[in-house]
Amino acid sequence: MTATVEGPDFIALQVKDVPAAAAFFEERLGLRRAPASPPGAVVFTTSPVPFAVREPLPGVDLDGAARPGLGVALWLRASDASAVREQLVRAGTEEVSPLQDSPFGPMFSFTGPEGYRLTVHGG
Repeated sequence: MTATVEGPDFIALQVKDVPAAAAFFEERLGLRRAPASPPGAVVFTTSPVPFAVREPLPGVDLDGAARPGLGVALWLRASDASAVREQLVRAGTEEVSPLQDSPFGPMFSFTGPEGYRLTVHGG
């Protein structure tokens, strides 16, 4: 029998300023920190896949990137995408798109810490 991959099991964004990025996800999206995180990272108690922000790995030059994560789609599930969108707008979050319908429920995108483009859906 061949070995197979079951799917994503951990997602981390590499950022230059871990405390600021962690604060963004806590304060604007309501994520909660896990009880323990490795050095140079903050892990959140997201489900079903753990999510973190971490220092760049050796050889990663975020200063040279036009937009970090370009080409990667990162969608975050919410109980109420419309309410999350309003929270982000009130907090002055950059480039929050209008709410629109999708096969996964209402969705919108916004620019998060250090220029990552993120999408929220659900509700």
